[in-house]
Amino acid sequence: MERYTVICPCCEATINIDAHTGAILSHEEKKKALGSFEDLKGELSKQKELREQIFAQEMSSQKDRERLLEEKFREALKRADTDSDKPFRNPLDLD
Repeated sequence: MERYTVICPCCEATINIDAHTGAILSHEEKKKALGSFEDLKGELSKQKELREQIFAQEMSSQKDRERLLEEKFREALKRADTDSDKPFRNPLDLD
């Protein structure tokens, strides 16, 4: 019985495949090394900093969003004033 051993490039799992049928015979996940509490604490602090950075970025974009929407609204009002002499045409009636 011929078999192929393939290592997944994504999760580094080992997969044994039958050469004739292409069926998966076995699957073994890569064993992860357990870290110390200090390593885990450092990883959690990095994740916390990343979350705070993303939150601050989203808050600043929300402040800027209000200003942009206000400008778009004013431009739409200007266009509505210049187009007031034309009758409204429903786009669904154009069919």
